[in-house]
Amino acid sequence: MTIRRATAEDVPAIVAMLADDELGALRESPADLAPYERAFAAIDASGHEVLVVAEQDGAVVGTLQLTVLHGLSRRGASRAQIEAVRVASTSRGEGLGERLVRWAVEEAAARGCAIVQLTSDKGRADAHRFYRRLGFAQSHEGFKLALS
Repeated sequence: MTIRRATAEDVPAIVAMLADDELGALRESPADLAPYERAFAAIDASGHEVLVVAEQDGAVVGTLQLTVLHGLSRRGASRAQIEAVRVASTSRGEGLGERLVRWAVEEAAARGCAIVQLTSDKGRADAHRFYRRLGFAQSHEGFKLALS
């Protein structure tokens, strides 16, 4: 498996992975890629974000987004936010998700981050076990406010 920066050509495969579960099926629209292509362009242009894919045998089989957040708290520490970790349903259970997350942690450290954080929907019990196994602690209660 190779982890590489995503390209615009990867957007359909990434969106397909985002939509390929119970929660994603309710909120993603793979038939209309225009909003995803706009979002990809913004992410790709940012110096603080990177969207990567895991590629195996020429196929995109995983993805995640890493964003560096600069702040004043913790003595001006930067933190990395991991978002949208997905592995293609046909490739789950092969350790690809672990390799992706470990890559993100190493990349965060290389970018000078003091903390790596992520959120996971309360209904994703398997994902919670996965993140705990990788050393993440459920240390905070998260809140969200939908604006649209």
